[in-house]
Amino acid sequence: MTDDLLRAQTTFERIPLEDAELYYLRKLPLAQIAEAVMHQLIAEVPWRSESIVVRGKTYLQPRLTAWYGDEGANYTYSGIHLVPLPWTHTLMEIKNHVEDAAGTEFNSVLLNYYRDHRDSMGLHSDDEPELGRRPIIASVSLGEERTFILKHKTKKNLNTVRLKLASGSLLLMKGETQHHWKHGIEKDTRPCGPRVNLTFRRIYQ
Repeated sequence: MTDDLLRAQTTFERIPLEDAELYYLRKLPLAQIAEAVMHQLIAEVPWRSESIVVRGKTYLQPRLTAWYGDEGANYTYSGIHLVPLPWTHTLMEIKNHVEDAAGTEFNSVLLNYYRDHRDSMGLHSDDEPELGRRPIIASVSLGEERTFILKHKTKKNLNTVRLKLASGSLLLMKGETQHHWKHGIEKDTRPCGPRVNLTFRRIYQ
C-alpha cells in the first residue's frame, strides 16, 4: 500500500451539517478485516435483549446490546441501567485503534447487534448527564452497510440526513451534535446480513 493511499484511508472527512461536528473515516485500521472482527464479537459477546421505556410505555429493543468499560463507568438511558463488563482483548484492540484515530480517550463502549434488516434504532440523542455537555461519540460499523439518519431537533427546514456507513468505518460526533440532532438506524426494506456497531464514549462519574 502506498503512503498516499494509506493517508487517504486514515483521513477524516468533515460532513457539512449545521449545528454539528461530524467526521467520517471510511476505513479504520484494524488488526483483522472488519467482517472477521464482527463475527468474533458476535461469537464472544454475551448479547442481551433489553426493554426500554419510551413516554411511559415499555418496548423490547429491536436489536441486541452489550455494555463494556472501566470499573464504575455505569450508564443509564431510557430506563436501562448498565454496569460495564470488563474489557476483552478484542475490544481493547478496537478501542486503541479508535483512540489513535480520534485523538481522544474513551472509558466505555455500547455494542449494538443488528441481526438483519428488521433490527433498528429509533431516533435519539446521546445527551445523558454522565456523558458531559459536549460528548464525543466514536461509532464503529462492522458488517452490513446500513443507513444512519440524523434529524435536527428544532429546525424543521433542515432535511433529514442519511448516511451509508461502510463496514470498517468510523463516524465521529463531537461538539454540539447531541444537543441539536437526533440520530438512529432505520429498518431496511431489503433483506440484509448482520451488523455490529460500537459507540465508544467517556462516562464522567
